Amino acid sequence: MIIVNEIMKIITQKLRPYFLRVVILIILVTLGLIAPNVTDKAFAIAQFNSIYQERTIHNPDGIGKFYLGREIAQVMGHQGAGWLERPTREDEEKPSLVVKALNLKLTDVVADIGAGTGYFSFMIAPYVTEGKVLAVDIQPEMLEIIDFFKQEKNITNVEPILANLTSPNLSPESIDLALMVDVYHELEYPFEMMDDVVKALKPNGRVVLVEYRKENPFILIKGVHKMTVKQIKKEMSAAGLIWQETQEFLPQQHFIVFQKQKSDRSPANTSL
Repeated sequence: MIIVNEIMKIITQKLRPYFLRVVILIILVTLGLIAPNVTDKAFAIAQFNSIYQERTIHNPDGIGKFYLGREIAQVMGHQGAGWLERPTREDEEKPSLVVKALNLKLTDVVADIGAGTGYFSFMIAPYVTEGKVLAVDIQPEMLEIIDFFKQEKNITNVEPILANLTSPNLSPESIDLALMVDVYHELEYPFEMMDDVVKALKPNGRVVLVEYRKENPFILIKGVHKMTVKQIKKEMSAAGLIWQETQEFLPQQHFIVFQKQKSDRSPANTSL
């Protein structure tokens, strides 16, 4: 009996924070202090907390939070904007080849997720003159830089979008392509973020990830900032995306294409 009481005490202590969170959310909604859709997201985060693991002993370049066996990397802050715009980037990474490999159409709407300074957004803009580029980032300072370059370059089809940790803040079925260059591994809530990215894709829309090759130990990038093809496929599969192809034309990075699953919208067969 003593053992049972001890077990119940431990369970109660573990669950108490979640009960309190739910009670507080219910009270706030009842009082009209927060909208129900806000609580939907909060409940979703609480529901999926079980898919993340936190460890006190971890890589110092990571945040101690793990998703599907991978530690999430620390985000590069806006203080590193100069590194994104470094003159040697074309020689080192061949970003122009990335843009060409996207096979863009003039009317495409492209979401550059984790756009940073808009380095890729402004490279893509001339390829989608009848569409646009949504330069998405969670850091307002980065969006200010994008606004500055937008005016300086006189480019009108790049639109800065402020995201949050769990959503890119894009309208449903509004984009043809979501591009993430050295970004995905830093997403603090990859499950929730990718869920919203997939919702934002039009039918048959694509997701392209460019990530440093973790398979190659001689690529001098910190380990948590690299990913294997196997891990990327695992995490994109969890998001409901279908792998299309992996291209290895870049000096140090994978170029991996995924597609949104086709939804069967055909009318039900009513014949007897």
